[in-house]
Amino acid sequence: MAELAILVPAAGLSRRMRGADKLLEPVDGEAMLRRQARMALGLEARVLVTLPPGAARRRAALAGLALDVIEVADAREGMAASLRAGAAALARGARDLMILPADMPELTRRDLRDVVVAFEAAGGGVIMRATAADGRPGHPVLFPRRLVPEFATLRGDTGAAAILSAHPGLVSYHALPDERALTDLDTPEAWAAWRARE
Repeated sequence: MAELAILVPAAGLSRRMRGADKLLEPVDGEAMLRRQARMALGLEARVLVTLPPGAARRRAALAGLALDVIEVADAREGMAASLRAGAAALARGARDLMILPADMPELTRRDLRDVVVAFEAAGGGVIMRATAADGRPGHPVLFPRRLVPEFATLRGDTGAAAILSAHPGLVSYHALPDERALTDLDTPEAWAAWRARE
């Protein structure tokens, strides 16, 4: 996995949390953002985390971790700004790139590793997308290095949907248990409901 990079887009503004920061919510005893970053580092990959300008508390949550923090000046544009910035930090797409959302608390290190293993088993030339157990597509998504330059064309707040749409024949799927590939928490109510189930 030496040629793998993992991008954790964390430049969003958590507007739907009404003043709180979902990426600092505690999960497994640590801030959500730090948990995701540490999990990515466990794959011995190069880990990149995008942040909005400032973001002192998010930076503090990442203190001491061996990763690259990338400040996204145009973070207000949406997810595409994070994806462009993260991909640009890789030397001409020299690594396969996994997109690992920062707000998905049910994903595990094993889930990430399983997606990588499925990607490698398919020959490494596909887009490997995790799904829920019932096949609904979710995250993480692993892109082959030859598609990384296309991230420079992304715009708006629809993530890498344009790349997925442009290469439907390359998309393969790997099912993860339950709804791990889908569970993201964007509001105080969603966090409360999720914690009530734990």
